[in-house]
Amino acid sequence: MNRFLLTLFLLFVALPLVVLVIVAPMSANNQFLFGISMIVACIIAHICSKRHFVSFCILVVTVISSTRYMFFRLTQTLEFPSLIDMIFGYLLLAAELYVYMVLLLSFFQLCWSLKRKIVPLPEDTSLWPTVDVYIPTYNESLQVVRDTVLAAQCLEYPKDKLKIYLLDDGKRKEFAAFATEADVGYITRTNNFHAKAGNLNHAMTLTKGELIAIFDCDHICTKIFLQSTVGEFIKDKKLALMQTPHHFYSPDPIQRNLYLGRDIPPENDLFYGPIQRGNDNWNATFFCGSCAVIRRKALEEINGFAVETVTEDAHTALRLQRRGWKTAFLDHILAGGLATERLIDHLAQRNRWARGMVQIFRLDNPLLGRGLNLAQRLCYLSATSYFFFAIPVIIFTITPILYLVFGISIVHGSVGLLLSYALPHLILSIFSNSRLYGNYRYSFWGQIYDMVLAFHLVLPTVVTLFMPHHGSFNVTDKGQTVDKSYFDSVSVRPHMITAAFLVFAIIFALVKLSIPDYFDIQFGPTMLNIFWACVNLVLLTAAICVGRETANKRKMQRMYVETPVNVYQASGACTRTIMRDLSMSGCRVDGFRTPGSDFDEDPVTDLEIVSDYTSVCVNVKRIVRQGESDDFIRFSFENVDLATRREFVRMLFSRADTWVRPDYKKDNPIRSFFTIIACIKDSLFGVRRTDDIHVAVVGSNND
Repeated sequence: MNRFLLTLFLLFVALPLVVLVIVAPMSANNQFLFGISMIVACIIAHICSKRHFVSFCILVVTVISSTRYMFFRLTQTLEFPSLIDMIFGYLLLAAELYVYMVLLLSFFQLCWSLKRKIVPLPEDTSLWPTVDVYIPTYNESLQVVRDTVLAAQCLEYPKDKLKIYLLDDGKRKEFAAFATEADVGYITRTNNFHAKAGNLNHAMTLTKGELIAIFDCDHICTKIFLQSTVGEFIKDKKLALMQTPHHFYSPDPIQRNLYLGRDIPPENDLFYGPIQRGNDNWNATFFCGSCAVIRRKALEEINGFAVETVTEDAHTALRLQRRGWKTAFLDHILAGGLATERLIDHLAQRNRWARGMVQIFRLDNPLLGRGLNLAQRLCYLSATSYFFFAIPVIIFTITPILYLVFGISIVHGSVGLLLSYALPHLILSIFSNSRLYGNYRYSFWGQIYDMVLAFHLVLPTVVTLFMPHHGSFNVTDKGQTVDKSYFDSVSVRPHMITAAFLVFAIIFALVKLSIPDYFDIQFGPTMLNIFWACVNLVLLTAAICVGRETANKRKMQRMYVETPVNVYQASGACTRTIMRDLSMSGCRVDGFRTPGSDFDEDPVTDLEIVSDYTSVCVNVKRIVRQGESDDFIRFSFENVDLATRREFVRMLFSRADTWVRPDYKKDNPIRSFFTIIACIKDSLFGVRRTDDIHVAVVGSNND
């Protein structure tokens, strides 16, 4: 905090000079030299040092460059020849102002990041608080929910202080029967008021644990989840929330359909990394609905989980912080879940998130009301205003079409002067973002994620802004399969239409340039807009490629785990070899040899899987696949009872080292852009394998 105050003091002292740099008028040539000097200085600083102070200085230079560009736009580019030019011109300016605001807010969140450490629990277990584990479900299949419940039973915590509850809002008999068989609590209710939040609030009236751990029905926790998170609650009595990352061990549609096999950070890494750590520094950690522990006393003080919005999680955290409670983020992956399997489900999930954040913006605006400090208000403003990005994205996409086809001039001024201000702003923004969180989000990929969503979020965000109570809670489908590859033309239809307009605009402009005698056209602005349209076309094409759904018939995700296995055959022969991967329905065994490729003479009947602490025996149903050179065999299981499945869960998901965040290469903006081109090429013309679409790699079987 002292370092932060010193930084603010230095910025205040330097403020007059910064203002002078921002407002000083320059010719196009001088502005180019000034911009190039800032870019070169930042590159040299980046090469010479990786220290946080240098990163902060680069951000300051970036903010100065961007602010200088926005001052130029506001003072020198707003003269329009007609009303229609003025309307679209101010729309573009509003979009740029929004992006500028998001840039400043993101820099504020990411500048000071808190890397919180695990607080160990006291040796005296009598001091440990009681914990209720809630697993809410509504219409998800038992196949998805079962392993989450079994993993919760593997938590290393005193059994007399731990109670597990399956909260079934679907009132299903098979769930009640499973809860009885697994020996966990089962809670349902007569109505579904307020969806998930109502389900959780109802459970609070029937349970008494001092702490409440919440897992979505597909999030499978490791055995050390409570040991890693509860200690902070004992240390700090004002702590209300401990949030951990949401990690997905299955690929989301963008990963699976666009950059299959490439080593690129997934979409959620940026949020469940630098952003949440930055929020934690300001006591503004967001509750994300799962993989979290909450103090019951704090929840009771705010009358339970918030029910006014469809994002009850973030709204609940906001209310806790307004009442003076502390929140924290522990950046250790302690649970893994399933990502959305299809693009249409991904869009529906983001639609709900967008509506929920806009509802908070309208109904409980963080800039207003009591209880929050300035830093918390800014962090929540960044979150609640984020999903308005859809409107600027569409404005930026269609703007070059307006000029190339209709001649609508939306920016007044020469191309040289505009580029002299805009290029340093754009280059430094990309460069500073790459330095700040290049291990979590590669350059230009954020634009693709936004482009995929933009056309589907415009209407929900605008409607919710004016009618915040409109719409209802929707549950994200998990655990589905994609039986065969197909093209989801419905989800990417607006992208294809816009791409067609861009292609037409580019061709039309090139035709006009080729016959200047028939068209009154300016070469500089036309070439600039053609380049702009081409960049938009690349991003749109990538978004369209996401609509090419890759087949994924696997109902159970297969995880890499290496452990000894004994293979038993009908004759009584036993072969000891190595198992390389495992799922709840089958496994791969390497190095197993027997005469006859069909095993008709002496079929395999059972497998005994050996771990450090136990062994389980499971019946073999059939051989699914055999390696071409007999180097491996895939077996399918049958009659996997609950006890055996629990041991599989313990072996696969519950180990302390199960989830390890991959160490991705540092971002290189140029390489990142060409990676996008390669992904588009592979998606359109490449041959894909879908059998082994994704294997989440976990640690060895030794704890």
